[in-house]
Amino acid sequence: MEFRHRNYSAELESHALPRLRAGAHPLSAPPPPPPLSQVDAIDCGNTDFYDPLRGTNNDANAAPPDHDNLNEAADHMPTKEWTSFRRLLTQRFPVSKMVSVASMPDVLTRSGKLLEKSSTNMHLEELEDPQKFADEGVKTITWQEYVSRLHELKDEITRSWLAEDRVTSLKLSIKVAKLLMDTSVFEFYPTLFVLVTDIMDMLGNLVWQRIKRKAEFSEDGALRCNLAENFQARDICADAKETCYNWFNKIGAVQELLPRIYLELAILPCWRFLLEQPLDSLRRLVMMIRGLGDPVASAYCRLYMAHCAQKLPSHDIGYLVTCVNDIRVVLMQILSANERTHKNVKLNKKLQVSLMEPTIEYIMKCIFTGLSQRQVNEVLSEFGLMKNQQDLGSVSCVSIILHHLLKELPIEVVSSNVVQILHLIEFSKDNSFDQHMNYRLLGFRLYERKSPVDIVDAVLDKVIQVIALYDSLDEYLKVVDAYTDLILQNQMDNHLKIILEGISKRTWNKGVTEDEMPSLQSLVVKLLSHFKHLEDVFSLDQFPEILDVMYGKSQDVVFLHILNMATRNGRISDPTSIQLLFEISLALHNNIEFMNMKDDDGQVACSIARFVHMVDYGTEMEHHLAFLVDCRGAFGRLNELKETLVHSSNSLAIQALKCAKKHLNFVKSCVTFSEVTIPSISAHRQFDLFLETAEVGCILRGLGFSFRWID
Repeated sequence: MEFRHRNYSAELESHALPRLRAGAHPLSAPPPPPPLSQVDAIDCGNTDFYDPLRGTNNDANAAPPDHDNLNEAADHMPTKEWTSFRRLLTQRFPVSKMVSVASMPDVLTRSGKLLEKSSTNMHLEELEDPQKFADEGVKTITWQEYVSRLHELKDEITRSWLAEDRVTSLKLSIKVAKLLMDTSVFEFYPTLFVLVTDIMDMLGNLVWQRIKRKAEFSEDGALRCNLAENFQARDICADAKETCYNWFNKIGAVQELLPRIYLELAILPCWRFLLEQPLDSLRRLVMMIRGLGDPVASAYCRLYMAHCAQKLPSHDIGYLVTCVNDIRVVLMQILSANERTHKNVKLNKKLQVSLMEPTIEYIMKCIFTGLSQRQVNEVLSEFGLMKNQQDLGSVSCVSIILHHLLKELPIEVVSSNVVQILHLIEFSKDNSFDQHMNYRLLGFRLYERKSPVDIVDAVLDKVIQVIALYDSLDEYLKVVDAYTDLILQNQMDNHLKIILEGISKRTWNKGVTEDEMPSLQSLVVKLLSHFKHLEDVFSLDQFPEILDVMYGKSQDVVFLHILNMATRNGRISDPTSIQLLFEISLALHNNIEFMNMKDDDGQVACSIARFVHMVDYGTEMEHHLAFLVDCRGAFGRLNELKETLVHSSNSLAIQALKCAKKHLNFVKSCVTFSEVTIPSISAHRQFDLFLETAEVGCILRGLGFSFRWID
């Protein structure tokens, strides 16, 4: 036996985070401001200290804030992408009516001063009586009360700001930011993040506008200059810089790390008033976030950093790559923790990873937006996935990071490295993300661009080899559904036969659940859309068996496609096809009637009516009339179909009159059929149908027959 040679030094270096010597401690406060230029002081006899954050008019009865005016003045409005992302985030993690918190923050109570306790005192109480703290620690509050209180806080911050009491605005903002320190209720954290960062963004806009106004106008309101969009720190006057430094110093004095980071991120664009290169502060904040011990809190803090950094006029993506690498390290620590048999521990890990997933998704989008091929290769190299910036290597990667990386990679990179990506998926077997979903995503990405047949064939051989070991029908269906388009596009009949046999085998053993039905529906619809003739689809091995196991809404969608496919190629005269389509139509009709399904646009009724109209028994007219009678009995609630039945019956009568072999009693039967059917149709359509049937009746009357309703 020969052991694989390992270079431990190289492995340690490849897994280690890049280290750079820092000029200052990352957790320390920002450096003091440089000495300002000398100005002439005017002594007015007032020796009171003036705080740039606090004005002289602290009117407690200030008018309610006008949010519309404040928003109009804001330069850094949230982008459409960020607004859409926040909405999807709250929808993905819905909140129950009651919210449990580890402790009720004083900022959420109306009488905050009475309940205010320092974090030190709370920690001492917990040490003295842990049981009492555990019993009293968990508090509940309704979701409406929580949101209402945060909206009130937002109004209080704005009201204090308009009253020139900016210290109060800052204090309230600090308390709001501290809410993100509580991750005791995981499901609530994303929604809390959206609510808190909305307030942080508002504060950042207010601070930006204040400093910008100081830079453009003097104290007496005289215009100094109009700042350009790409202004530099050297364009800012000393008074505005002093106010800006004061804000950063106040925030730097916040004791808790997490609210300090959020507040500095909120006013991150204000570094442009002080520094020619604001990116230096971003690198410092990346290092500071590593001091957050909670994985979920640190991931969402990085998410907010990615959002705030978009407000800078230009920025590289190096800090975002570092953020992803840091998240990868945190995920590896979570996943590599000692496994316990307790089920709740595993569920807790899974929930943590699912909460962190949106942060990875958003940061990945920010990284790959507008990158060139060379920049993409550099990013992949920084992720440790590319050797010599030429091709992807066969190394392991955290599955959830690989998923969102594959989702954002340019299609050119995916197409040229598809085999290497397949190897990456194969080697990524951790529990952060289901491996079959990465195989599925690769299939969809590969279909975006035409790839050489030999490459597609090699990928399909490997994928089919992997999924052949799947016992789960759901996992099997999700993967093969993604590759069905590729198989049909390249006319790979052997692969198609293999996957249909695999589906049939798994459905025969365990049936199909409701969760598995959408994937099966998608695959069958792709088959129906690809082939031109219905006979070609039903000639596929295992297809009828697969069709038989479908039910519910998915079955209706497939049946509707079959009806539309059958009626787009002319008349239907084969008795077997007519019987099959009749049974399909009957199933659709019964589902609408007995399952209370809605057919508001009349799609089902229109398809069934078109099928009845396209049926043609040729010279076997008695069979055709019997078919119409069966349709009237089976589809009694479809008015549109009844009109089609009358038209078909009258057309059949005229056709019989032209045929000398047909007895006139058959024609009379057709007219009688119409006479019986018309009264059950809507009143506003009856006159036209009676008139049409009367024309046929008049022909018969001339031949010696009489009808009471014509006479």
